[in-house]
Amino acid sequence: MIHNQEVNQDLSERGIHFIMDTDGTQFIPWSDIRGDDIVIIPAFGTTLEIEKLLESKGIQVQKYNTTCPFVEKVWNRADRLGKDGYTVVIHGKPRHEETRATFSHSSQSGPSVIVRDIDEAHQLANFITGDKTKAEFFEEFRGKFSDGFQPAIHLNRIGVVNQTTMLATETQAIADFLKQVMIRKYGSENVKDHFADTRDTLCYATNDNQDATYELLKTSAHLAIVVGGYNSSNTSHIVELCEKKFPTFFVNADQSIRSANEIQHFDIHLKELITTYQFLPSDRPLKIVLTSGASCPDTLVDRVLIKLLGYFQGAKSPEEVIALL
Repeated sequence: MIHNQEVNQDLSERGIHFIMDTDGTQFIPWSDIRGDDIVIIPAFGTTLEIEKLLESKGIQVQKYNTTCPFVEKVWNRADRLGKDGYTVVIHGKPRHEETRATFSHSSQSGPSVIVRDIDEAHQLANFITGDKTKAEFFEEFRGKFSDGFQPAIHLNRIGVVNQTTMLATETQAIADFLKQVMIRKYGSENVKDHFADTRDTLCYATNDNQDATYELLKTSAHLAIVVGGYNSSNTSHIVELCEKKFPTFFVNADQSIRSANEIQHFDIHLKELITTYQFLPSDRPLKIVLTSGASCPDTLVDRVLIKLLGYFQGAKSPEEVIALL
């Protein structure tokens, strides 16, 4: 339903089966899905192709559709861009289920292309300016553009939308860069005809978490602990931000903290779980930054907080601290 292992494990224990993983790897063949099955569309939405397949089996797709309104907002904006003659540039991870869904929807209204980051935006700029050939575009952006895409035509008018869990600053940097490319090519007086100024499409929960993280970076602390699903895009971005200032440990639940001396955490660079010993410094008082991804339930953060407090003799409980405020 969301990118959080604890939540999805709980759903599995309650008898809910997952048809595929977040990258689209199939767990249950479509042939096994029957018309009387209840199929829940996750918060990230799904592709039009999957919707049509389910409907052809007689499944009531909309009755159990939990697509986040902010994701649908992106789809609506992409639809308007396409109908207004703009190519939709999607800032997102190509294999991420939300980006796949957004690409499926936007491609129905107009040409679409996915850029992973600012580096790929720079690559795209080479085709906007004509410095690279169509053949090179098809090679460099293989699997990331809609059918019938013609870079010499479809990159003359563009607008940027994003996977809602991407960093707002990155999306804005990509949009600002591509706008400048259009200004250099067509002139500032004509840029409105070639670049649609779309505001960022981040969901409020993601935006709030990212803003709160930037505020945390202004403080001093001995370490940071980030709680969330290891396959959560927005949580990984928060880890990246915290790593710039603090020794940072990415955990998915309180069980990841084995003891006051041992923590199992996810390395977003190696893409694997690692164990660190003596992770709590001996300094006293000890200051720990604790935050989480947008999809992480508050109860998981509370459990991590309480477990950490248990390692410090005489520590006040959260209730005692709140009573003093």
